[in-house]
Amino acid sequence: MAAVDPTPPAAAPAPPRYSLPPVRLPAEDILFCVDVDLEASAEMKSASAPSSGSASASSASPQPQPPAGAGAARPPVRRMDAVRQALLLFVHSKLTMWPDHRFAFASLGETVSMVKKDFSSDVGSAMEAIHSLSASESRYAMADLTQLFKIAYQEGKRAESQGRLLRVVLIYCRSSTKPHHQWPVKPKNFTLDIIYLHDKPTADNCPQKVYDALVDALEHVSQYEGYILETGQGLARVFFRQMCILLSHPLQRCIQDDLDIPKQVAKKTLAIEAAQNEDGTPVSSQQ
Repeated sequence: MAAVDPTPPAAAPAPPRYSLPPVRLPAEDILFCVDVDLEASAEMKSASAPSSGSASASSASPQPQPPAGAGAARPPVRRMDAVRQALLLFVHSKLTMWPDHRFAFASLGETVSMVKKDFSSDVGSAMEAIHSLSASESRYAMADLTQLFKIAYQEGKRAESQGRLLRVVLIYCRSSTKPHHQWPVKPKNFTLDIIYLHDKPTADNCPQKVYDALVDALEHVSQYEGYILETGQGLARVFFRQMCILLSHPLQRCIQDDLDIPKQVAKKTLAIEAAQNEDGTPVSSQQ
């Protein structure tokens, strides 16, 4: 009979531990540039229009009447109203994340004009600048971004010397006027994000060509991954959601093609139910 080796088998080596050392990201200097063309005064929708089925159902059943003495309908929400509200929410949220972020503001007519030149973390001065933004009563024949890039390049050098990072957020509202610039290829030292609010395509406008021009501008100047988000739905909540996406720090972003947030709750619920059915787990339902 063979002898039994009393030595226990050697334990398998523990897998190496992976650790990511904490790194402090540079604080941001964020320059908002808001389009003040007449199209910035276009009305936005408060909610999606009801479907035909919903309309027929509502006509078949009595609807609650507004309370006696109720005032007239609410005034329409315009793009500039939504922009001002979104900027206030953005500044509050960003400073909640880190109070060292700073902000400046500019407007875009035919070219760029500074509204608040000095970058600051002061909430009061940011609110004052935001509330001063208003749409023009006329359309501008052109939208020249050259001055915006010139300002951003100078501010980008200053921010870099202070260990900070400069980002420009452009909110553009024109459905037919393509922006242009005369900006030579220089070392890229700032990140550009764009939100494009436009009308639905018609025979009288060309939002696709405007969007393509905005993409070209972003790719020409952006140092890190810049996002371009657009909507022609006219829903304020879609615009607010896009502003929330731009809260992300440029050094913590995936490329936009891999961006899959925010997720739709309904789609997530359906995916969970499908996975449970595949596992044979019963899914409760109302009878």
